[in-house]
Amino acid sequence: MTNDKDLEQAKKEAAAKAKAAALARKKAKEEEKAGSEENEELSLEERKAAAAAKAKAAGLARKKAKEAEMAAPEQSEELSLEERKAAAAAKAKAAALARKKAKEAEMAAPEQSEELSLEERKAAAAAKAIAAGLARKKAKEEEKAGSEKSEELSLAERKAAAVEKAKAAALARKKAKEEEKAGSEQSEELSLEERKAAAVEKAKAAALARKKAKESSPDMEDSEEAAKKKAVAAAKAKAAARAKAKEVSTDIDPTPDASPSINQPLLDKYIAIISQNIGSDALEDSYINKLSKDVPTLVAKPDTYLKIAQYLKFNENLRFDYLSELHGTDFETHMEVYVHLYSHKHHHPVALKVKLNRSEPVIPSIVHLWQGANWPECETYDLLGIIFEGHPDLKRIMLGEHWVGHPLRKDYEPYDVEV
Repeated sequence: MTNDKDLEQAKKEAAAKAKAAALARKKAKEEEKAGSEENEELSLEERKAAAAAKAKAAGLARKKAKEAEMAAPEQSEELSLEERKAAAAAKAKAAALARKKAKEAEMAAPEQSEELSLEERKAAAAAKAIAAGLARKKAKEEEKAGSEKSEELSLAERKAAAVEKAKAAALARKKAKEEEKAGSEQSEELSLEERKAAAVEKAKAAALARKKAKESSPDMEDSEEAAKKKAVAAAKAKAAARAKAKEVSTDIDPTPDASPSINQPLLDKYIAIISQNIGSDALEDSYINKLSKDVPTLVAKPDTYLKIAQYLKFNENLRFDYLSELHGTDFETHMEVYVHLYSHKHHHPVALKVKLNRSEPVIPSIVHLWQGANWPECETYDLLGIIFEGHPDLKRIMLGEHWVGHPLRKDYEPYDVEV
């Protein structure tokens, strides 16, 4: 009973497979027919593609037929001998038909290609060449446009990066300068305060030391003071002796210059104008300075110094409008202020000198006549202690207000013994 059922089932399956194979063949024929009709309308390229597709389909059909042949013996073992023979015959016929169709399809493809004319193949080859050339040209243009665009972008980016770097560097330099300036100003303020504080501390320490020395040994202090006074007196005596020797040497000139100076007429002119307007006794002395390019030199008295300076500035025949130099000198017997003037209008020079009492060196300021005398008068006051009355802002400009004494005086003694 079971065998009969299996046989019926096998028959049904075989019939279904046969029907499916018939439908597949019918569909393949219809597709082949439709493909052949479409192939006529297709171009050379499309027909070649269709022929290749057909060849692939034929190969697949043969493969399926072989697989069907291999699957058939497995099923035929369950069937009866007659049924198996019938099925085998049917399968053989189907495989033969499939092989026949595959061969026909393979033969159809070359036949179609052979039917193409030589002109068509040439035209197709030319079209292919043109298409390839256009493709290459387009690719080159795109590549060139891309490279130009990238170069423009890279150049713009590099310029932008350079500008950003320059800005950053400028900001960094500006910030560094501001920080350096602020630090230097702060350090200068601190150093000035520290130096003043240190000077004050030193002065206090020195005063305390002197006080202690007096308290411990008053006799020793008296002896030191006496020694200092003796040293100062000796220095003054030596200076007086040297000054006298100079005066003697100037009075006795072994080799007098017989030829008059080229600037002697200028000196005579200056003396005449001053004598006429101020007085014949306004000048203490006058001469040609052979050691300084024969400059005419006028030696004023302390009480006529300012009047003579005013006439040298405003008199129409003199008009000394430029002050080129002002300095002081300690000759040990007296102080001296030297002023060198020049007239741009008349193109002539003059030197104005004045001798001052060394113990009280005071002289009027000439800053209101020549602004160039401002700092030179401050420097002379700082280094020699000469006081210029009427100066707008007389102050120490080199040593500072805390400094004791005036270093260019011959009798200067450092207040700080360590200096």
